[in-house]
Amino acid sequence: MALPQSDPDRYTHVQVAPGVELATIPRLAGNDSVPFVLVHGLASNARLWDGVGERLQMAGHDSVAVDQRGHGRSAAATCDFDFATLSDDLAAVIRASFNRPVVLAGQSWGGNVVVEAARHHPDLVAGVVCVDGGFLKLSESFDSLDQALTALHPPPLAGTPLTVIRERMTSHFADFPPEGVEGQLANFEVRDDGTVKPWLSLDKHLEIIRRMWEHDPFSAAAELTVPVLVLAVGDPDSPRGELVSRLVAAAPDGRAEWMDAHHDVHAQEPDAVATLMTAFAGGLA
Repeated sequence: MALPQSDPDRYTHVQVAPGVELATIPRLAGNDSVPFVLVHGLASNARLWDGVGERLQMAGHDSVAVDQRGHGRSAAATCDFDFATLSDDLAAVIRASFNRPVVLAGQSWGGNVVVEAARHHPDLVAGVVCVDGGFLKLSESFDSLDQALTALHPPPLAGTPLTVIRERMTSHFADFPPEGVEGQLANFEVRDDGTVKPWLSLDKHLEIIRRMWEHDPFSAAAELTVPVLVLAVGDPDSPRGELVSRLVAAAPDGRAEWMDAHHDVHAQEPDAVATLMTAFAGGLA
């Protein structure tokens, strides 16, 4: 099936607070189907959703992929990364982009963000999709905050030539489609000397981890008023599977689908993810 031509570098900037703009990638299908707002994970960017966004458009769904504060083309948007502020950011994007409730889909840390956004702004949300996220509770996965900061510390990639990064990404993500590899490369700013640096600075990366340490996704999920779909990867009988089960049980209307895939399954398997998401949207009242 041929995908429509798209311009993934065509960003629209949305003001979400005084002096704060977020970069977004809109894809419009031009009908009244339930739209999607697509939210990336920690140190990632909106381009990881390219494959899914294109397939949603083909299925008749509008979507907007968002570069969250400090990430991608929103790297200049600085502030505290508390979940209430991030939730308000998404609410502003929804209001600026659509005139009806949306499905909020978030991957990894973005899954936790969309759960909070749906709790804070229930009138704007028709459903929630958590893509291998939403259930992340670092205070239960690590013995201490210091341990979490060490384990989740990003590698020192600033100053690496783009050619080297591209070679590494192409090898590491060999089973990803081309748009998935390009999405991974879009995590970096390319400097004039041909080297890269992550869009997300180290201090912001560590601050987000601190905020995640404080976050209780299960309490947030218990307050939701809309259906929740968790697309989880790995072994459902693992400790991770227990977290997924707790999120599904906490949500008033939750269910999980398990996939044998990479953590960035939305970039690796866009056909499968888009199919599950469109079916979920089709079942919303």
